[in-house]
Amino acid sequence: MSASLSRTAVDALRASTPGAQCITHFNHAGASLASSATLEAIHAHLWREATLGPMEAGVAAREQTERARLLAAQLLNAQPAEIAMTTGNSPGWGAAFAALGPWQPGDRILVGRHEWGGNLAAMQLVAQRAGASIEAIPSDSSGAVDPHALEAMLDDRVRLIALTWLPANGGLINPAAAIGRVARRHGIPYFVDAAQAVGQLPVDVVEVGCDVLSGAGRKALRGPKGTGLLYVRQDFLSRLTPVFVDTRSAPLDLNGEPVLRNDAARFESAEASLALRCGLANALQEALEIGIDNIRARIDGIAQALRMELANIPGVTVLDQGVERSGLVAFNVVGLDAISVQRSLAAKGVSIGSNGVGYTPMDMAFRGLDQIARASVSYLTTELEIGKLLEGIRALAH
Repeated sequence: MSASLSRTAVDALRASTPGAQCITHFNHAGASLASSATLEAIHAHLWREATLGPMEAGVAAREQTERARLLAAQLLNAQPAEIAMTTGNSPGWGAAFAALGPWQPGDRILVGRHEWGGNLAAMQLVAQRAGASIEAIPSDSSGAVDPHALEAMLDDRVRLIALTWLPANGGLINPAAAIGRVARRHGIPYFVDAAQAVGQLPVDVVEVGCDVLSGAGRKALRGPKGTGLLYVRQDFLSRLTPVFVDTRSAPLDLNGEPVLRNDAARFESAEASLALRCGLANALQEALEIGIDNIRARIDGIAQALRMELANIPGVTVLDQGVERSGLVAFNVVGLDAISVQRSLAAKGVSIGSNGVGYTPMDMAFRGLDQIARASVSYLTTELEIGKLLEGIRALAH
């Protein structure tokens, strides 16, 4: 395993994480475990709302919202004006996608084979109504989206290239920056779903070359559920007209006319949980202090070790693709469905995830899979926890 974070540092991080004392957690790709300080930041604002009044407490929370925006910009190598605070990855991605319209018959949307099912649902509704098409970009021999194959598909009808950077059904890491270079050369809008990447990998939106990038607070960032980040490149903002606005995103001028904000906050709502934003600000600060390079190195080392151990268990098939891989390890146990594996491990105090076809329908269909079990690690994960997970899986495989 990686020595990027010392055992002493990991022990200290675990000691300040209540969930680490209660559960052997291998579902960090679903939602990770928040620190005590993040929980305290949320509680402190809820207490302000209870004692000052929610509207009055909101004044005090503005500073934390802007702090979160500044920290997110630092994390993504963006400008603060290019960051919107959202309620999650899908709401942010969906709002930006909806703002792209109108669509025309014959318009084409090109997606990676591993596209998140929620994004596909939004795209399919638009495509069905407008007569547009959604087409999968071929993958290379490793399973990753192929930039050369993408370039060969392009014509003047392509309205959008969309990529899920780290798929939900395996450890593959797609070549987001290489896809971005193709999109930029041809001037085609490029959306990146970075729900699993933000907080786990170094993310540089300039290097990636995306117009829009969405992320979740609850995953690798260890922030609260119900928070997310949306990056919108400043020069691209004028091409997006939100389908929903309010006094936050489009305040009325003196003539009573709505004026869209000239920053990414045109995708924010006046109705938001400020307590959760306080928690997100703390989670962002912690991730930056630990160092994303350190986080990536440790997660990579742990996940590689786990894959090797699982591959050596008779009756277990590791399903991860790609050359570069994430902290999500997908597998199946012969003779058992993924939900049964998940429930059996939960009975032993070990939490993992399980996916059906709906998470990544194109890739699951292409690979002939109807389910996968997934064990996703964090920099908090220890050898002792891996041992407990492997013990449970060995028992099931027998």
